[in-house]
Amino acid sequence: MARNILILGASYGSLLGTKLLMAGHNVTLVCRRKTADLINREGTEVRIKLRDEPKHRSIFSRDLPGKLDAVTPQDVDVSRYELVGLAMQEPQYTNHTIRVLMIKIAEAKLPCLSIMNMPPLPYLKRIPSLANMDLEEAYTNAQVWERFRPELVTLCSPDPQAFRPPEEAANVLHVGLATNFKAAAFADDAHNKILRELEADIDAVKLDGQDVPVKLKVFDSPFVPLAKWSMLLTGNYRCITPGEPQSIRDAVHGDLKLSKSIYEHVDAVARRLGADEKDQVPFEKYAKAAESLLKPSSAARAVAAGAPFIERVDLLVKLISHQLGTPNAEIDQTVQTVDQKLNEKIVEGGSDL
Repeated sequence: MARNILILGASYGSLLGTKLLMAGHNVTLVCRRKTADLINREGTEVRIKLRDEPKHRSIFSRDLPGKLDAVTPQDVDVSRYELVGLAMQEPQYTNHTIRVLMIKIAEAKLPCLSIMNMPPLPYLKRIPSLANMDLEEAYTNAQVWERFRPELVTLCSPDPQAFRPPEEAANVLHVGLATNFKAAAFADDAHNKILRELEADIDAVKLDGQDVPVKLKVFDSPFVPLAKWSMLLTGNYRCITPGEPQSIRDAVHGDLKLSKSIYEHVDAVARRLGADEKDQVPFEKYAKAAESLLKPSSAARAVAAGAPFIERVDLLVKLISHQLGTPNAEIDQTVQTVDQKLNEKIVEGGSDL
Protein backbone atom coordinates (compact mmCIF):
# COMPACT_ATOMS: atom_id res chain seq x y z
CA MET A 1 0.00 0.00 0.00
CA ALA A 2 1.38 3.38 -1.00
CA ARG A 3 1.85 5.77 1.92
CA ASN A 4 1.52 9.53 1.54
CA ILE A 5 4.49 11.29 3.10
CA LEU A 6 5.15 15.01 3.54
CA ILE A 7 8.78 16.13 3.62
CA LEU A 8 9.71 19.65 4.71
CA GLY A 9 12.77 20.58 2.66
CA ALA A 10 13.45 19.79 -1.00
CA SER A 11 17.26 19.68 -0.88
CA TYR A 12 18.43 16.98 1.55
CA GLY A 13 14.79 15.88 1.79
CA SER A 14 14.88 14.80 -1.86
CA LEU A 15 17.28 11.98 -0.94
CA LEU A 16 14.85 10.40 1.51
CA GLY A 17 12.04 11.30 -0.88
CA THR A 18 13.72 9.48 -3.77
CA LYS A 19 14.22 6.35 -1.68
CA LEU A 20 10.52 6.41 -0.77
CA LEU A 21 9.49 6.99 -4.39
CA MET A 22 11.62 4.05 -5.48
CA ALA A 23 9.72 1.93 -2.95
CA GLY A 24 6.38 3.00 -4.46
CA HIS A 25 5.29 5.59 -1.88
CA ASN A 26 3.98 9.08 -2.66
CA VAL A 27 5.97 12.11 -1.56
CA THR A 28 5.24 15.84 -1.28
CA LEU A 29 8.23 18.16 -0.89
CA VAL A 30 7.69 21.50 0.86
CA CYS A 31 9.83 24.32 -0.53
CA ARG A 32 9.87 27.81 -2.03
CA ARG A 33 7.51 28.60 -4.91
CA LYS A 34 10.27 28.76 -7.53
CA THR A 35 11.69 25.39 -6.47
CA ALA A 36 8.20 23.84 -6.26
CA ASP A 37 7.40 24.97 -9.80
CA LEU A 38 10.70 23.51 -11.04
CA ILE A 39 10.09 20.15 -9.32
CA ASN A 40 6.48 19.94 -10.52
CA ARG A 41 7.67 20.67 -14.06
CA GLU A 42 10.83 18.54 -14.23
CA GLY A 43 10.89 16.31 -11.13
CA THR A 44 14.05 15.70 -9.09
CA GLU A 45 17.43 14.17 -9.90
CA VAL A 46 19.46 12.40 -7.22
CA ARG A 47 22.97 11.26 -8.15
CA ILE A 48 24.16 8.23 -6.24
CA LYS A 49 26.93 5.70 -6.69
CA LEU A 50 25.99 2.02 -6.56
CA ARG A 51 28.41 -0.45 -5.02
CA ASP A 52 31.43 -1.23 -7.23
CA GLU A 53 30.37 1.26 -9.91
CA PRO A 54 32.93 3.97 -10.77
CA LYS A 55 30.43 6.73 -11.57
CA HIS A 56 27.31 8.17 -10.00
CA ARG A 57 23.95 7.26 -11.51
CA SER A 58 21.20 9.81 -11.94
CA ILE A 59 17.89 8.69 -10.48
CA PHE A 60 15.01 10.76 -11.85
CA SER A 61 11.76 10.97 -9.91
CA ARG A 62 9.73 10.84 -13.11
CA ASP A 63 10.97 7.27 -13.71
CA LEU A 64 9.95 5.96 -10.27
CA PRO A 65 6.75 4.14 -9.22
CA GLY A 66 5.82 6.63 -6.48
CA LYS A 67 4.23 10.00 -7.22
CA LEU A 68 6.08 13.23 -6.43
CA ASP A 69 4.77 16.75 -6.09
CA ALA A 70 6.04 19.93 -4.47
CA VAL A 71 4.15 22.71 -2.68
CA THR A 72 4.79 25.89 -0.73
CA PRO A 73 4.17 25.76 3.05
CA GLN A 74 0.90 27.68 2.85
CA ASP A 75 -0.53 25.22 0.30
CA VAL A 76 -0.08 22.05 2.37
CA ASP A 77 -3.22 20.09 3.28
CA VAL A 78 -2.00 18.11 6.30
CA SER A 79 -5.03 15.79 6.21
CA ARG A 80 -3.51 14.04 3.15
CA TYR A 81 -0.48 12.62 4.98
CA GLU A 82 0.41 9.75 7.30
CA LEU A 83 3.98 10.76 8.17
CA VAL A 84 6.03 13.96 8.09
CA GLY A 85 9.76 14.11 7.36
CA LEU A 86 11.59 17.11 8.84
CA ALA A 87 14.49 17.77 6.47
CA MET A 88 15.14 21.50 6.69
CA GLN A 89 17.97 23.13 8.60
CA GLU A 90 16.76 23.97 12.10
CA PRO A 91 16.88 27.79 11.65
CA GLN A 92 14.49 27.53 8.67
CA TYR A 93 11.64 26.49 10.95
CA THR A 94 11.49 30.06 12.25
CA ASN A 95 10.18 31.28 8.88
CA HIS A 96 6.60 32.48 9.44
CA THR A 97 4.92 30.26 6.83
CA ILE A 98 6.87 27.21 8.09
CA ARG A 99 5.87 27.98 11.69
CA VAL A 100 2.21 28.12 10.69
CA LEU A 101 2.58 24.77 8.92
CA MET A 102 4.31 23.30 11.98
CA ILE A 103 1.35 24.34 14.13
CA LYS A 104 -0.99 22.52 11.73
CA ILE A 105 1.21 19.40 11.81
CA ALA A 106 1.33 19.41 15.61
CA GLU A 107 -2.43 19.91 15.93
CA ALA A 108 -3.08 17.09 13.44
CA LYS A 109 -0.94 14.83 15.67
CA LEU A 110 1.01 13.54 12.67
CA PRO A 111 4.09 11.42 13.48
CA CYS A 112 7.28 13.28 12.55
CA LEU A 113 10.58 11.72 11.48
CA SER A 114 13.41 14.26 11.71
CA ILE A 115 16.47 13.93 9.48
CA MET A 116 17.98 17.14 10.81
CA ASN A 117 21.37 17.20 12.48
CA MET A 118 19.75 19.26 15.23
CA PRO A 119 17.37 17.01 17.18
CA PRO A 120 13.90 18.52 17.68
CA LEU A 121 13.39 19.54 21.29
CA PRO A 122 10.39 17.20 21.76
CA TYR A 123 12.62 14.26 20.84
CA LEU A 124 15.10 15.18 23.56
CA LYS A 125 12.19 15.20 26.04
CA ARG A 126 11.86 11.45 25.38
CA ILE A 127 15.27 10.91 27.03
CA PRO A 128 14.71 11.11 30.81
CA SER A 129 18.13 12.59 31.65
CA LEU A 130 17.58 15.40 29.10
CA ALA A 131 13.91 16.08 29.73
CA ASN A 132 14.51 18.76 32.37
CA MET A 133 17.77 20.22 31.10
CA ASP A 134 17.91 23.85 29.98
CA LEU A 135 18.73 23.43 26.29
CA GLU A 136 16.59 26.08 24.57
CA GLU A 137 19.58 28.39 24.08
CA ALA A 138 20.90 26.06 21.37
CA TYR A 139 17.80 26.58 19.19
CA THR A 140 17.12 29.50 16.88
CA ASN A 141 13.58 29.69 18.28
CA ALA A 142 12.64 26.93 20.72
CA GLN A 143 8.96 28.00 20.67
CA VAL A 144 8.58 26.32 17.26
CA TRP A 145 8.53 22.97 19.06
CA GLU A 146 6.21 23.76 21.97
CA ARG A 147 3.05 22.21 20.49
CA PHE A 148 4.65 18.88 19.57
CA ARG A 149 4.08 15.82 21.75
CA PRO A 150 7.37 13.98 22.38
CA GLU A 151 5.88 10.57 21.58
CA LEU A 152 5.02 11.80 18.06
CA VAL A 153 8.57 12.87 17.21
CA THR A 154 11.54 10.67 16.40
CA LEU A 155 15.03 11.28 15.11
CA CYS A 156 16.88 9.77 12.18
CA SER A 157 20.64 10.22 12.07
CA PRO A 158 21.38 11.98 8.76
CA ASP A 159 24.58 10.07 8.08
CA PRO A 160 24.44 10.19 4.24
CA GLN A 161 26.44 13.15 2.96
CA ALA A 162 24.78 15.00 0.08
CA PHE A 163 24.82 18.47 -1.43
CA ARG A 164 23.32 20.55 -4.20
CA PRO A 165 26.02 21.16 -6.83
CA PRO A 166 26.25 24.97 -7.00
CA GLU A 167 26.31 24.98 -10.79
CA GLU A 168 23.14 22.87 -11.05
CA ALA A 169 19.44 23.64 -10.71
CA ALA A 170 17.70 23.39 -7.33
CA ASN A 171 16.17 19.98 -8.15
CA VAL A 172 19.56 18.19 -8.32
CA LEU A 173 21.22 16.47 -5.34
CA HIS A 174 24.63 14.75 -5.37
CA VAL A 175 25.24 12.04 -2.76
CA GLY A 176 28.87 12.07 -1.66
CA LEU A 177 28.71 9.42 1.07
CA ALA A 178 25.93 6.86 0.64
CA THR A 179 25.53 5.62 4.21
CA ASN A 180 22.23 4.77 5.93
CA PHE A 181 19.56 6.80 7.68
CA LYS A 182 19.45 5.35 11.21
CA ALA A 183 16.10 6.07 12.86
CA ALA A 184 15.05 5.60 16.46
CA ALA A 185 11.65 3.98 16.87
CA PHE A 186 8.59 6.04 17.80
CA ALA A 187 7.05 5.62 21.25
CA ASP A 188 3.83 4.31 19.64
CA ASP A 189 3.49 0.90 17.93
CA ALA A 190 1.07 2.21 15.30
CA HIS A 191 3.65 4.73 14.08
CA ASN A 192 6.41 2.14 14.25
CA LYS A 193 4.37 -0.06 11.95
CA ILE A 194 4.60 2.66 9.27
CA LEU A 195 8.30 3.20 9.93
CA ARG A 196 9.20 -0.49 9.71
CA GLU A 197 7.07 -0.89 6.60
CA LEU A 198 9.04 1.90 4.92
CA GLU A 199 12.28 0.30 6.11
CA ALA A 200 11.35 -3.03 4.47
CA ASP A 201 10.08 -1.43 1.27
CA ILE A 202 13.24 0.65 0.80
CA ASP A 203 15.42 -2.36 1.56
CA ALA A 204 13.69 -4.40 -1.18
CA VAL A 205 14.36 -1.88 -3.98
CA LYS A 206 16.70 -2.95 -6.78
CA LEU A 207 18.06 -0.96 -9.71
CA ASP A 208 19.01 -3.06 -12.71
CA GLY A 209 19.14 -6.00 -10.32
CA GLN A 210 21.53 -4.21 -7.97
CA ASP A 211 21.11 -3.10 -4.40
CA VAL A 212 20.63 0.67 -3.92
CA PRO A 213 22.60 2.36 -1.11
CA VAL A 214 21.11 4.63 1.56
CA LYS A 215 18.69 2.46 3.51
CA LEU A 216 16.32 3.40 6.30
CA LYS A 217 17.27 1.39 9.39
CA VAL A 218 15.02 1.44 12.47
CA PHE A 219 16.41 0.86 15.97
CA ASP A 220 14.63 0.43 19.30
CA SER A 221 17.22 2.54 21.13
CA PRO A 222 16.58 6.31 21.15
CA PHE A 223 20.34 6.82 21.42
CA VAL A 224 21.38 5.44 18.02
CA PRO A 225 20.88 8.80 16.19
CA LEU A 226 22.98 10.53 18.87
CA ALA A 227 26.05 8.76 17.46
CA LYS A 228 26.09 11.53 14.84
CA TRP A 229 26.94 14.08 17.56
CA SER A 230 30.49 12.72 17.92
CA MET A 231 30.99 13.08 14.16
CA LEU A 232 29.58 16.60 14.05
CA LEU A 233 31.71 17.85 16.94
CA THR A 234 34.87 16.18 15.66
CA GLY A 235 34.50 17.06 11.99
CA ASN A 236 31.66 19.27 10.81
CA TYR A 237 31.88 22.15 13.30
CA ARG A 238 35.68 22.13 13.30
CA CYS A 239 35.50 22.96 9.59
CA ILE A 240 34.63 26.44 10.85
CA THR A 241 37.91 28.20 11.64
CA PRO A 242 38.80 31.82 12.48
CA GLY A 243 39.81 32.12 8.80
CA GLU A 244 38.58 30.21 5.77
CA PRO A 245 36.61 26.97 6.20
CA GLN A 246 38.49 23.67 5.96
CA SER A 247 37.35 20.28 4.70
CA ILE A 248 35.98 17.63 7.03
CA ARG A 249 39.00 15.47 6.16
CA ASP A 250 41.41 18.20 7.24
CA ALA A 251 39.42 18.94 10.40
CA VAL A 252 39.60 15.27 11.45
CA HIS A 253 43.03 14.24 10.15
CA GLY A 254 44.90 17.47 10.86
CA ASP A 255 45.40 16.23 14.43
CA LEU A 256 44.05 12.70 14.69
CA LYS A 257 44.87 12.30 18.37
CA LEU A 258 42.96 15.47 19.28
CA SER A 259 40.06 14.44 17.04
CA LYS A 260 39.84 11.07 18.77
CA SER A 261 39.75 12.72 22.20
CA ILE A 262 36.84 14.98 21.14
CA TYR A 263 34.98 12.07 19.56
CA GLU A 264 35.39 9.88 22.63
CA HIS A 265 34.28 12.69 24.95
CA VAL A 266 31.00 13.11 23.05
CA ASP A 267 30.52 9.33 23.02
CA ALA A 268 31.00 9.36 26.79
CA VAL A 269 28.39 12.12 27.15
CA ALA A 270 25.90 10.00 25.22
CA ARG A 271 26.63 7.03 27.50
CA ARG A 272 26.03 9.25 30.53
CA LEU A 273 22.60 9.95 29.05
CA GLY A 274 21.89 6.22 28.70
CA ALA A 275 23.45 5.14 25.39
CA ASP A 276 25.07 1.75 25.04
CA GLU A 277 28.40 1.28 23.29
CA LYS A 278 26.63 -0.73 20.56
CA ASP A 279 24.56 2.40 19.75
CA GLN A 280 27.74 4.20 18.72
CA VAL A 281 30.14 4.23 15.77
CA PRO A 282 33.83 3.51 16.47
CA PHE A 283 36.13 6.47 15.90
CA GLU A 284 38.28 4.46 13.48
CA LYS A 285 35.29 3.84 11.21
CA TYR A 286 34.39 7.54 11.21
CA ALA A 287 37.99 8.61 10.60
CA LYS A 288 38.15 6.27 7.61
CA ALA A 289 34.95 7.74 6.15
CA ALA A 290 36.24 11.28 6.76
CA GLU A 291 39.18 10.62 4.42
CA SER A 292 36.79 10.96 1.48
CA LEU A 293 35.00 14.10 2.76
CA LEU A 294 36.97 16.68 0.82
CA LYS A 295 34.58 19.63 1.19
CA PRO A 296 33.81 21.82 4.20
CA SER A 297 30.64 20.83 6.05
CA SER A 298 27.30 22.41 5.16
CA ALA A 299 27.49 24.40 8.41
CA ALA A 300 30.90 25.81 7.45
CA ARG A 301 29.74 26.62 3.94
CA ALA A 302 26.65 28.38 5.31
CA VAL A 303 28.75 30.52 7.68
CA ALA A 304 31.17 31.39 4.87
CA ALA A 305 28.22 32.39 2.68
CA GLY A 306 26.96 34.83 5.31
CA ALA A 307 24.19 32.90 7.09
CA PRO A 308 23.38 34.58 10.42
CA PHE A 309 22.08 31.31 11.91
CA ILE A 310 23.04 27.64 11.55
CA GLU A 311 22.13 24.46 13.39
CA ARG A 312 24.01 24.53 16.70
CA VAL A 313 24.60 20.92 17.71
CA ASP A 314 27.98 22.15 18.97
CA LEU A 315 26.24 24.44 21.44
CA LEU A 316 23.72 21.74 22.36
CA VAL A 317 26.50 19.29 23.26
CA LYS A 318 28.32 22.00 25.20
CA LEU A 319 25.18 22.76 27.24
CA ILE A 320 24.61 19.08 27.96
CA SER A 321 28.28 18.52 28.89
CA HIS A 322 28.27 21.44 31.32
CA GLN A 323 24.98 20.40 32.93
CA LEU A 324 26.37 16.88 33.40
CA GLY A 325 29.46 18.40 35.05
CA THR A 326 31.78 17.17 32.27
CA PRO A 327 32.83 20.24 30.24
CA ASN A 328 35.39 19.86 27.46
CA ALA A 329 37.80 22.69 26.61
CA GLU A 330 38.04 21.78 22.90
CA ILE A 331 34.25 21.75 22.49
CA ASP A 332 34.01 25.06 24.35
CA GLN A 333 36.61 26.48 21.94
CA THR A 334 34.67 25.21 18.92
CA VAL A 335 31.51 26.89 20.20
CA GLN A 336 33.44 30.13 20.76
CA THR A 337 34.83 30.02 17.20
CA VAL A 338 31.38 29.41 15.69
CA ASP A 339 29.89 32.21 17.81
CA GLN A 340 32.64 34.56 16.67
CA LYS A 341 32.15 33.78 12.97
CA LEU A 342 28.38 34.16 13.20
CA ASN A 343 28.76 37.46 15.04
CA GLU A 344 31.12 38.67 12.31
CA LYS A 345 28.42 38.00 9.72
CA ILE A 346 25.81 39.85 11.75
CA VAL A 347 28.12 42.85 12.14
CA GLU A 348 28.85 42.77 8.41
CA GLY A 349 25.11 42.61 7.66
CA GLY A 350 25.15 39.01 6.44
CA SER A 351 22.43 37.84 4.08
CA ASP A 352 19.19 36.29 5.30
CA LEU A 353 18.57 32.56 5.18
